[in-house]
Amino acid sequence: MEHDEPEMVEPTALRGRERQRGKGATLSDELKDTLEDLIVSGVMKPGARLDEAELAERFKVSRTPVREALKALAATGLVDLRSRQGGVCVARISLPMLIEMFQMMAVMEGLCAKFAARRATEAQKLRMSRLHDELTSILASGDHSRFYDVNQDFHDALYEASNTHYLAEQTRALRKRVRVYRRYVTFQPGRMTATIGEHGAILDAIRRNDPEAAFSSAIDHVSLLEDDIVDLIAALSEQDAGGA
Repeated sequence: MEHDEPEMVEPTALRGRERQRGKGATLSDELKDTLEDLIVSGVMKPGARLDEAELAERFKVSRTPVREALKALAATGLVDLRSRQGGVCVARISLPMLIEMFQMMAVMEGLCAKFAARRATEAQKLRMSRLHDELTSILASGDHSRFYDVNQDFHDALYEASNTHYLAEQTRALRKRVRVYRRYVTFQPGRMTATIGEHGAILDAIRRNDPEAAFSSAIDHVSLLEDDIVDLIAALSEQDAGGA
């Protein structure tokens, strides 16, 4: 059933990302990437405390790279250095701000789709088509975790197909900020099935080189009504209370 969210395993050590990022990467860069993944995937939930000493012990590093990594994450909005609870924590997003961010993301993804309908190459259209087909197959197999990952790939392919570097970059950054909330929405009953249809509408408009249809289809896909977001926050609050 679609609402069964897959279990996420929390890493307890760095995973050699420095080798992947190149020789110029620092330990704080590597730690920042690891913590960022934990936050945006929902392993570290909004409001979770981030203690320097505990993180240093857990990842077998000194406190200096931990401090630098947390400052870098604060600059992106993922970490709050002065929370109301005191100390550093994963940033919480207020309900009005979350609504505003989803509304803005809808417009930005709509613009990406609009530009893609005008500028996408045949290779870029083909990549989106293949990812859409893969999502359809995954839905039938019931592999929820894989669906979520390939869904991310589809949106990345859309941004790339817009051939607008700055817009694509900013849309990715905003999507990352709300990714943990989108994850909860994605695994609600019926959401993945609806995603297939909505992606299909976006893709059809891009194939037809119809910018306005692509724009409106992408907005329809991303937009969340205020009631949906309120329900989401309520669900997260219940989970927090249950784990207390």
